[in-house]
Amino acid sequence: MALKELVEVSRLYGRNPDYVLAGGGNTSFKDRDTLFIKASGVPLGTIAESGFVALSRQRLAEMASRTYSPDAARREEEVKNDLLSARSDPASGLRPSVESSLHDLIDYPYVVHTHPHLVNAAMCGRTGAAAVRRLFGGDAVYVPYADPGYTLFKRVATELGKRRGRRPPSLIFLENHGVFVGGPSAAAVKRTYAAMMRALGAHARPIPDPARTDPPAKAAEVLPALRMLLSGENLKVGALLSSPLAAHFTRSRAAFVPVSTAFTPDHIVYCRSHPLFVDEDGTPEQVIEAFREALSDYVAERGYRPTVVGLKSMGIAAFEDNAASAENALSIFEDMMKIAAEAVSFGGPRPLSSAAVAFIEGWEVEHYRAGVARGAREASPLSQKIAIITGGAQGFGAGISEHLHADGMNLVIADLNAEKGQALARRLSESGGKNRVRFVKADVSHPAAVEALVREAVLTFGGLDLYVSNAGILRAGSLEEMDPGTFDLMTRVNYTAYFYGAKYASLVMKLERAHRPGYLADIVQINSKSGLEGSNKNFTYAGGKFGGIGLTQSFALELMEQGIKVNAICPGNFFDGPLWSDPGTGLFVQYLKAGKVPGARTVADVKRHYESRVPAGRGCTVIDVVRAIRYVIEQEYETGQAIPVTGGQVMLR
Repeated sequence: MALKELVEVSRLYGRNPDYVLAGGGNTSFKDRDTLFIKASGVPLGTIAESGFVALSRQRLAEMASRTYSPDAARREEEVKNDLLSARSDPASGLRPSVESSLHDLIDYPYVVHTHPHLVNAAMCGRTGAAAVRRLFGGDAVYVPYADPGYTLFKRVATELGKRRGRRPPSLIFLENHGVFVGGPSAAAVKRTYAAMMRALGAHARPIPDPARTDPPAKAAEVLPALRMLLSGENLKVGALLSSPLAAHFTRSRAAFVPVSTAFTPDHIVYCRSHPLFVDEDGTPEQVIEAFREALSDYVAERGYRPTVVGLKSMGIAAFEDNAASAENALSIFEDMMKIAAEAVSFGGPRPLSSAAVAFIEGWEVEHYRAGVARGAREASPLSQKIAIITGGAQGFGAGISEHLHADGMNLVIADLNAEKGQALARRLSESGGKNRVRFVKADVSHPAAVEALVREAVLTFGGLDLYVSNAGILRAGSLEEMDPGTFDLMTRVNYTAYFYGAKYASLVMKLERAHRPGYLADIVQINSKSGLEGSNKNFTYAGGKFGGIGLTQSFALELMEQGIKVNAICPGNFFDGPLWSDPGTGLFVQYLKAGKVPGARTVADVKRHYESRVPAGRGCTVIDVVRAIRYVIEQEYETGQAIPVTGGQVMLR
């Protein structure tokens, strides 16, 4: 029962970004013999009972009285090994939190440690200690800053020792490091948290509204270049925060100073200790050039590239090895901006000292935690690349989206069907990978919609590596049956929209190539076997697809010089998809009504007729198409091709 309560309270705070970001925070429960504490690297928001490590309290007590090496690095290694030895079940492979001894020290069964920005505004404020005494009196202890780990444990033990004989405090505030809340039950912990946040909220002055706003138009013309200049062997993924709060701190170099270092260990772990600021708000070209010069100086001074970049009058950008880490870095930096703004209510901001920053930067424990959060680079060569898939919510498009997401790609799924698109994006996002999915409702038959779609992909992920022009419609009919309105609509979606996509996607890809010689990007049209041979009573569809191959070959000739490969995939009939099999509007029904298959009396007759025309004896499937897409992306020497995926029904001549 106790562990169930611990899971419930852990998830409550772990899912609330006002308390926990990027999988941080810690929780525990203890009885007389055993401490159950969240394992290092396990996120609170989704933790289960299996995510807690059981530790012997007797072994933890022995650690408290042991004398460790005076050398910081050696001491922390010794502490880590003792914590591993204290596990009741070493075979679990879980690593105990470095704060385990501290949790054991607090004289309450339940302990919840979080980092609310409102708490840290006081903890990182110059008058935070006085505010704690005034607001919470004897219910709280304020602990001056100490390096995380064993040093912090000893500092807390000293502060609690001063209160021996008195009721244990339910609140332990750590300078530059959040708060520990203890209680006899999970319900008591929640009541204490609620009262604490009310008191601090009443004391603090409101900060600029942190809600997202639309970034300047030039941001989409800057981010792809920054992404390439910041990338090493593997391409980075970016994210941009544009909000009144971000605007407040990026209005000038002087305004950026309060957030130009770190306030808490999390800021160092996820954002590095020093962001880079670009003090230029001219044309995109001027911003990029200013960034290039600032980056050169930054790397020369620090030996590594920054994670966070402040762009004057534009917002805050973060670039990481994967989309999840970029998202975390941006969230943590936003938290840092809130702390800096709210700390004005607590005597003004007080960042970590240079010595504290140096300790955390070199601490193995934080390197481990950061490594768990970032995860290992996926084996797929497509991992963390950025793709737009039009018509990606249903049929072939949905299948392509699913497979490319499984390959580790970050996706922007575009479709007119918002219900299906949002559901698919939600389902893929819940898979737990380090890549991310965004749905955008878009009518690709309008150029402004496609331009906005490409811009949204850049602002969401920092660039674009693959554009899949998949959206298409089919209305079969003879010359007598086809009306001009339907002909025009099908042509706009199946043919003209491909031009719009290539036009706006290639602008981003050219910019990336200009700042990373050798970089290759891809534009892929999902064409059809009807683009390779005529289609009886289906001329509108076939004409658009024939034209698509002409566009493919022409785009390929124009864009290869800029490292953009353009190819078409020509699937055979996808008999199992809604285009063919929908009982009301599917092609089997349409072709039956149109008399396209002589002698056919039922939908089954029509299907058998089309299957019999395929040497492979079946229709095309999603994975057949995805394998062709993977091929054209992974190879570097082929462009302008129309690749049949037809089971031998249509062969190259």
